[in-house]
Formats: sequence, C-alpha cells, structure tokens
Amino acid sequence: MLAALPSLSSRIINKYKLRHDIKVYNLTGMGCSASLISLDIVKNIFKSQRNKLALLVTSESLSPNWYTGNDRSMILANCLFRSGGCAILLTNKRSLKNKSMFRLKCLVRTHHGARDEAYGCCIQREDEQGRPGFHLGKTLPKAATRAFIDNLRVISPKILPTRELLRFFVVYLIKKITMLKKSSNNYNTLKSSPATTKSPLNFKTGVDHFCIHTGGKAVIDGIGMSLDLTEYDLEPARMTLHRFGNTSASSLWYVLGYMEAKKRLRKGERVFMISFGAGFKCNSCLWEVMRDLKGDDHDQNVWADCIDHYPPESLDNPFMEKYGWINDVEDVSTVEIPDFLK
Repeated sequence: MLAALPSLSSRIINKYKLRHDIKVYNLTGMGCSASLISLDIVKNIFKSQRNKLALLVTSESLSPNWYTGNDRSMILANCLFRSGGCAILLTNKRSLKNKSMFRLKCLVRTHHGARDEAYGCCIQREDEQGRPGFHLGKTLPKAATRAFIDNLRVISPKILPTRELLRFFVVYLIKKITMLKKSSNNYNTLKSSPATTKSPLNFKTGVDHFCIHTGGKAVIDGIGMSLDLTEYDLEPARMTLHRFGNTSASSLWYVLGYMEAKKRLRKGERVFMISFGAGFKCNSCLWEVMRDLKGDDHDQNVWADCIDHYPPESLDNPFMEKYGWINDVEDVSTVEIPDFLK
C-alpha cells in the first residue's frame, strides 16, 4: 500500500550502491499476493537467462491508508494489517544448489478482476465523509472461495501423485452414475447429503506442509476446512497471525520462518504456499526442501526471540472480555473509548 517516489527498489540500489546494469522491477498495488507475483516474474526471467541472482524484497506500510472514520468494513483493516517485510535471495546457478534451502517446483496465478463482485470486495476507497481507507466487503469470502477453487483446479494435477488423481476421478464417476440413476428414478438429488456428492482431493498425498496466507482467522479456518487440514497443519499460520498480524505480501515468509524455527522442514519434503490478494487474486506454489532446516540461523529468523513460547496455551484476546461490548454498538462515534483503543 506504499507507493514511494523514488521507488523502494531505487532506494535499495542507492543505499547499497548496486551495479548500473541491474534489472529492476517495482510492483505496487499487488496487495498480499505481491510475493508470489514477484516470484513468478523472477521464474520467467530465469528461463531465458542463466547463472543469475535475484533479490526479492517485500514491504508493507499502512500509514497512507490508516482509516480514521466509523465505517466498520474499513476499520477492520486498521486492526488486521501490520507493517512488516522480508528479503529472499533467488538463483538459477547450479553451483549453489547444495547451499539452497528450497527449490521452486511450480507456481499458478489466478485473477478474477473481471468480476465486479470480486474486484470490489477488497478495495482502497473513501467513505461517505471522504476519509480514505481500505474497504473489506461482505462478498470477500465468496470471492476468495471462487478464486481458490479455480487455482486448485489448475495446480492439483501438478502437485498430486497420479494415484490420487485416478482415485478422485473414479470416485467422481461412480457418484455421477449414482446421481443419474437416482434422477431416473425420480429421486430428489438436490436434498442429497454433501458426503454423497463431493469427494475432495487429499492434498496430503503430495504435500507435507501448508504455508497459508494469514489473511485472518476466517481465511485460515476456511482453507483448513476445504483441504481437510489438522491443527498441526494450521499452527504456523495461526501463530503468525497471533504474533505479527497480517503483514501482507511478507506474511507467507513469516509462516515459513515459523516452520523452520520449529525444525519441521526436512530434505525432500514439499511445502504448499497459498496467498490471496486484492483484485481479486489467488496465487499458489510448491517448494521442495533441499536440505534439513534446523533453524540454526537465529539471526536470520524473525521468530528467534520468541519461538520457545509458541504455541501459547490460549489464543484468546485479553481485551475482548473487557471491551468486546463495543462491537455491539451501532454508532461507535457516540461511545467513550479508551485512548489506546482509538
């Protein structure tokens, strides 16, 4: 949400006096999907150029978009988003293969910007009093679900084993035939239970870890339910949201840092990244762990000073019991709120 002039990338080049022939790509307005969009650009550059290094930097600044009004759909952004950032070094040099932490297997981008409902559910605008902010609409979960389903439809054949795809196809055919038989016998198929009309793919057959964008509790719960994930799978995303909030484009790397700090990542395992962004976008990719990551590089991991305290016994917000009643008030402007909550 920060569009600086000169750009953030130009400031980095000036600070570290990088070479004059460096190629620079500065992206703004990409929202939480900026990391994987940037990664896709680097991937395509590496296809045509050998032995290159690329530095991917993401940052988030909310100061130009801090909302001072009373529109609840825009106040939420003040509570959810946080400032954060990260830097990732990428290369296609074969000589650095043994030093690499991950290898990119595939990446899929989905964009539903042509749909007005998806486009307007997550947008920067002004309220009725002309105060700028970031609007999160009620249609956001629906738009995210559609984009997520379309993205999974493309990436599933790329990351799941053949046996799982065949199993799903056979089960799908059997249930289709069963539904046709019921229809021919004048049964009401619309009232059949979800268990008899849907058999989702088992993503755990091709994925070992799930790196989920920390868009909010509802986003994490929704993805967990859709992919039939356990609390162990969702723990990195939940803890990142609890500790750092939604740091937008860099949030995925905070989640990945949690997995590393907890010494979960072993050589050969695969990590599935999922991110959402305004537009509306859903991007995902699959990484392969190149060596055992034991979290020994404490100075490079943002979790180094607090990982021993996670996960906590409770994720309850201590302020909700005392100030949760404010959510039930229709006009927040008429309520006397403590200074630190304003």
